[in-house]
Amino acid sequence: MDIPPPPALAAKIAGLPDTPGCYIYKDAAGVEIYVGKAKRLRRRVASYFQARDGHPARTLRLVQEIADLEIIATDSEVEALLLENALIKELKPRYNVRLKDDKTYPILVVTREEFPRVFITRERGLKEVDIYGPFASAKELHRAYHFLMRVFRFRVCDLDLHEGDPKRRSFSPCLNFHIKRCSAPCTLRVGAEQYGEDIRALRAFLGGRSKGQVLSRLRERMQEASRSQHYEEAARARDQIQALDRLKSRGRLRDYDEPEAPTIDIHAGLEALRTTLALPGPPRVIEGFDIAHLQGTNVVASLVQFVSGVPNKDAYRRFKVRGEDGQGDGDPGNNDVAAMREVVGRRYRRLRDEGSPMPDLVLIDGGHAQLASARDALIHHGVELPTMIGLAKREETVVRLDGSEVQLSKRDPGLKLLMYVRDEAHRFCRRYYHLLQRRDLDTPA
Repeated sequence: MDIPPPPALAAKIAGLPDTPGCYIYKDAAGVEIYVGKAKRLRRRVASYFQARDGHPARTLRLVQEIADLEIIATDSEVEALLLENALIKELKPRYNVRLKDDKTYPILVVTREEFPRVFITRERGLKEVDIYGPFASAKELHRAYHFLMRVFRFRVCDLDLHEGDPKRRSFSPCLNFHIKRCSAPCTLRVGAEQYGEDIRALRAFLGGRSKGQVLSRLRERMQEASRSQHYEEAARARDQIQALDRLKSRGRLRDYDEPEAPTIDIHAGLEALRTTLALPGPPRVIEGFDIAHLQGTNVVASLVQFVSGVPNKDAYRRFKVRGEDGQGDGDPGNNDVAAMREVVGRRYRRLRDEGSPMPDLVLIDGGHAQLASARDALIHHGVELPTMIGLAKREETVVRLDGSEVQLSKRDPGLKLLMYVRDEAHRFCRRYYHLLQRRDLDTPA
């Protein structure tokens, strides 16, 4: 049975926007008693007054006390998550007490070092830090954290960094710098003052300040840096502005459901691959393939490309496996080998026909069978590649076209780089597969 709200409240609920944001419930005295967030405000708020038998007792008590509500619409779920946390800390509504009592909830920490670090933890009692949270969902917090890394480019390493440390002159940044998730304060690319501006903008965003205020300050920074001919700093501020502006169109938390980049010494990884695979030089362009399906349905494949050890997402490609690659194999069903042969053939036949350069190294997700099928595709289409290898998951074994295997240490930088390429191909492939699966579920029979 539903719990109908008072007429004035019902009218207010009917007029709510169906956008992301936060809602604040108040009792008859106007006191804030609960703060929540929603992907779609009208739908979420209305759900409290529907099917009361499905609500726990605590929620029923809350609903009975609701006399009024206030909402704050946001452009994205990311902003709603952070605003919810700021409002709970400010208003201390009594029905949000669960987050205060349970010490297992994750928190976001910003250290007070000269070059602050930002990380997620469940540990309490940390000193010389500022804490944001706790957050009810670890998954949502990690997704928001990935977005924040892209915008504010803070460091996550444990290095003890200081402005005057001479080691910063020769330090090599990790992969996070190259994929634009860290500004590399371990080097001279950014100083304490500029890095501090990024952290201040981060703190403002975490503190629930409006996106408009943060954007206004970033635009001022960009203009000041440009006038002073500090073009790298101006470009960093520009990229931050663009990332925040994109929140309105790409602000779902699930959009940032991706693994953190592993800490890899790119130069060492490329050099290790050159040595291990007897290449004429470090592989500048690496392409990796993966296949995904469920019992032969929605068979898809992905191609990722790394340039100089860094993901080049503009060159990522997705394939819907057709089951016909000119070799008479028909529907591949759940045959990963046939699917791999098809997509590898399609990719490099096209590059050949377009006169485009071939990659220096191609990585196939799989062992001998998958690698052999990819080789057969190249032979069939008359395509030659400099080097193609497989990476067998069970032991992370490198497989060569001649059938030989190379077992590398898990600490080998070359293997770490190959695993990153493989894992990125797998992530991108699964995302496409789930997209098609959702479309099938949404299509009427």
